[in-house]
Amino acid sequence: MITRPSQKWGRDVRKQKAAIAAGTLTEDAAYALHLWPEPFITAVDAALDAYETDVRSLSAPSDEEVFAAVERVVTALNAVNDEHGRIETGEREDLCEYVDVVLTNAGLDVEALTSRCGIGRHELTDEWRDW
Repeated sequence: MITRPSQKWGRDVRKQKAAIAAGTLTEDAAYALHLWPEPFITAVDAALDAYETDVRSLSAPSDEEVFAAVERVVTALNAVNDEHGRIETGEREDLCEYVDVVLTNAGLDVEALTSRCGIGRHELTDEWRDW
């Protein structure tokens, strides 16, 4: 099973909330609460839910169908970032890796896909990504 970036962020938020409640961490030092507020995590999860459903529905997809699924999740995440402004370098790297891994776990050869389109694997989301 793939661990979503938002699951890792949520876990860090919960741990830090517990540490604050226990008196072992101050709210000012709780970086996760500031980086990943719950509405942001919820919005990212909604985008990733839709993406996973989209990818699961693909059956012997064309390159265009795969890229359409990638475009949909990236534009959904663009909207999340427009609203919450929380996707920075670390989040970007985690989300891009997740987009790739979901395709790979669905049995798609991402390296071959991107090569056929004349781009590097690391450029899978670049055409649509604002974050």
